Amino acid sequence: MKTRIVLLGATGSVGSSAVDVIMRHPERFQVEAVVGGSNVRQLAAVAQQVGARFAAVADSNKGDALKTALADAGLTIESGAGDAAVNAAVDVDCDLVVAAIAGTAGLRPTYRAIRPGRRIALANKETLVCAGAAFMRDAHAAGVEILPLDSEHNALLQAMGGAHADDVEEMTLTASGGPFLNWTKDAIAAATPEQALKHPNYAMGAKISIDSASMMNKGLEIIEAHYLFGIEHTRLQVLVHPQQLVHGLVSFRDGSVTAGMAAPDMRIPVAHCLSLGLGDSLDSGSGERLKTTLPRLDLAAVGRMEFFKPDMERFPALALAFGALSAGGGLPTVLNAANEVAVEAFLARRIGFGQIAMVVEETCSAFAGKVNRSPESIDTALEIDMLARQWASNQLTHRFAAA
Repeated sequence: MKTRIVLLGATGSVGSSAVDVIMRHPERFQVEAVVGGSNVRQLAAVAQQVGARFAAVADSNKGDALKTALADAGLTIESGAGDAAVNAAVDVDCDLVVAAIAGTAGLRPTYRAIRPGRRIALANKETLVCAGAAFMRDAHAAGVEILPLDSEHNALLQAMGGAHADDVEEMTLTASGGPFLNWTKDAIAAATPEQALKHPNYAMGAKISIDSASMMNKGLEIIEAHYLFGIEHTRLQVLVHPQQLVHGLVSFRDGSVTAGMAAPDMRIPVAHCLSLGLGDSLDSGSGERLKTTLPRLDLAAVGRMEFFKPDMERFPALALAFGALSAGGGLPTVLNAANEVAVEAFLARRIGFGQIAMVVEETCSAFAGKVNRSPESIDTALEIDMLARQWASNQLTHRFAAA
């Protein structure tokens, strides 16, 4: 029996990786619905490729354009546009929802995907950063298993091997160091968008590429790990590992350490998550792994791997993320919102790269003590998100623009 899939974020980088894996195993998977942001031509092409039965575009103005694109692709499937159509796609009966919509735009659809009997392969980090306590609470109450789709969290899941969180002494996520691995603090602060977008190992979207360059992405992943695995911030660490072959390490209280290792290819964690969607228990760590021809790890060819502690002075965004997680409450939500505003401003060349962390720090400082409780719902998280965005935007207009 095929695993029925709803694919949210079908036209993004993670969605494309999921499509590639799915298409290599047509006997195993049936894509019921696909959701994209605004690129209707690409969405129609994906719908045709995977044989989707419903397509939704988030941009409410693109409904007619999507119908035309689907018709041009020879498809007569149902489609829609806007929030109602996205919700309809999420509600389609399936076994597994791949949640890969980027940014806070993915918050509501991912949360809506919590339904008894379905699993969620989670690549939308904002769901956990902004509303992690509420999301995991409600997923647990509904009996929904969350499969970590990010390479680092997927590696940690595999390294855990079904062990209990109480047996874990420390979890370590690795970071490539991004394009500014060996740059000086002043050079990083003066970097251009073109320089910041050049990730050494992955081809990703603009937002996540900038976050990787600032190491904010790793900070957000630390917050994710806290909620996914129930690990306190004091037991979470980051190591810079330029080769990006070890994606996560789990240190146990008996002194043993296990590592999640693979070639740096997003299709590998996707394949693992999809195999877990075939029906075995997440807790057992067992699944009918898919046979793939994806890149293999050749340690002899690699020869040497490097690991060192991150430099928080050159990459202050990582320190800010650890600080927000330590403070708790709604501060991670504020951190994420301010960062999205600042990254957008940087890409528009309104501020310098070094000012991204400054905007985030000042926004978090302004909200410290005012958001002491973790958001109890998605609505609360989005309200905090909106207020933080407004504050950060005002700072950009009245302070940083003048500077």
